[in-house]
Amino acid sequence: MNDGTGAHAKESTTAGLGAEKGESRRPLWATDTGVLALDTRRALVALIKGPYVSGRSHPQLWRSVLGDEAALRARLSDMFLELVVDTDSRLAFVRNAEVPDEQVPAVVRTHSLTFLDTALLLHLRHELLRADRSERVIVGVDESRDALRVYGSAYGLDEVGFAKRFNASWTKMHKYGLLADTATEDRFEISPVLRLIFGPDEIRAVREEYERRLAEVGTNAAHAREDRDEVMDAMEDDE
Repeated sequence: MNDGTGAHAKESTTAGLGAEKGESRRPLWATDTGVLALDTRRALVALIKGPYVSGRSHPQLWRSVLGDEAALRARLSDMFLELVVDTDSRLAFVRNAEVPDEQVPAVVRTHSLTFLDTALLLHLRHELLRADRSERVIVGVDESRDALRVYGSAYGLDEVGFAKRFNASWTKMHKYGLLADTATEDRFEISPVLRLIFGPDEIRAVREEYERRLAEVGTNAAHAREDRDEVMDAMEDDE
């Protein structure tokens, strides 16, 4: 992951300063006092709107992120936002900055996730980690639903109830840009951004939640206890 140091940082700084001294000084409208070039402003807006900028899907925006990275970092820092750039995956996104000992506003909106939402995220991330970073990872709706049935068992859901919740979670991941359509119906590409935003802490948290829920359903969920080792093994692989 690029941390803005070394040769790449030098290139970004040069590009950013050049933009501020040149093209960016030409106002785009009568009261425009901005200092960023037009393409850099587009990249800035795309980063703030989210969920991410992809070099494969948005090549021009990606080039602007790399070319004016230092300038973008400065503007985003003024908004309590941290820019994350991964040159291997060709992805960039922003997250709320963590400011020690200070209360600052959260600019990036967070979304409330159900337990099944989180389980689906972990499953998709697990599929990503099994593949080479250069490979596109395609998954099907049916196979993913089958892989998550153990979580429905932990909640004591019947087939209809589980299918309803799974479909809601799948739709949510698609809406957030974590699943992309492919040419084949019911086959979706997993966004590589999941490699970056879901780490060991989140994995441990969902494992603890699963254990808590399993204890709640108790003796009425023998089938869930039988599936416990399978769930835990998958989480251990991701951690």
